[in-house]
Amino acid sequence: MDDTLIPASKTFPTEEQDWLPRLLGIEKVRKGTVGLFKELKSRGHTIYIYTTSYRSTGKILLTFHLYSIPIDRFINQGHHNNKLKEHRNRASKYPPAFGIDVHVDDLPGVKMEGERHNFRTIIIDPQDSNWTETVLRAMGE
Repeated sequence: MDDTLIPASKTFPTEEQDWLPRLLGIEKVRKGTVGLFKELKSRGHTIYIYTTSYRSTGKILLTFHLYSIPIDRFINQGHHNNKLKEHRNRASKYPPAFGIDVHVDDLPGVKMEGERHNFRTIIIDPQDSNWTETVLRAMGE
């Protein structure tokens, strides 16, 4: 999430916020996220949010709901730690443990982990203004 969909240490254009998300202090999401996720859902994809932050499930579900962004499941650092204990894996992210076929991230290190642990990644540059097309193209869409 951080620096892929939500600006943290990096900046990129974000979706417009209505008054309610602003009032509730909801984090801004990257411009194009709403359209991309709706397009992926319309093509039959299941969408998980997988983050190594400790944000609560409720907060994340509310964030995506208020943007009308469809997600199917949320995985935070706590879920990650519990699941990876079962798999005896120490990767920073390990999407196969959650049934995730493709992981989208901003960190080249996650791509290296994908190669090492045999999971597919799409790495998005925070400055890529056509990042949604990059994702769709990489997905073979």
